[in-house]
Amino acid sequence: MADPTTRPPHATRAIETTRGLLTYAELAPLLAERVQRVQEAMTRGDHDQAVPGRDLVCAFHAAICADLVPDWAGSWRNVAVVVGSHESPLPHEVPLRMHDYEADLGVRLEALPEHPGLLPETLAFAEGRLLSIHPFRDFNGRVTRVFLPWLLRRLELPPVDLVPVDAGGTADYLCALRAADRSDWQPLAAIWEQRLAAPLD
Repeated sequence: MADPTTRPPHATRAIETTRGLLTYAELAPLLAERVQRVQEAMTRGDHDQAVPGRDLVCAFHAAICADLVPDWAGSWRNVAVVVGSHESPLPHEVPLRMHDYEADLGVRLEALPEHPGLLPETLAFAEGRLLSIHPFRDFNGRVTRVFLPWLLRRLELPPVDLVPVDAGGTADYLCALRAADRSDWQPLAAIWEQRLAAPLD
């Protein structure tokens, strides 16, 4: 559950938590346990009636880390971040960006029944724009990797592998994310076509 794709390069390697100062390596198994519980709740259908957007994303973030970092779990970040060469929106812009994200994603999802060929681009938008906004102080990658399986379930699609399997795949994925930062969804859509062609068992 390492999260190298969204952590700012200047970020500290440890976080103050209710269990003390923990490194990312120490946090990883704790977060994995909580992600697993969210996934189990998802399988039970606990979130089936949710709206794909702000409230659900915040709920997932809180479920993943509220007992570890209660001061900022489930809340928009209040610090500026740079992810690689990408400057994410300033903190005061995050609420509006997430409002627009929810609205834009909703329109794209509504169009799918009549335009199923837009599915890869819709999923690319769902992933790329959320990571680009980087709405939370930390654990954005984990939240995204919970939100996307929920979205696939909503669309009645099988689960897919969201983590690149090798260095070449990781390089392609990071390049696609950089393109998504510029609102170019095609490289990430191509990755989604590959994911959808090889669903998990």
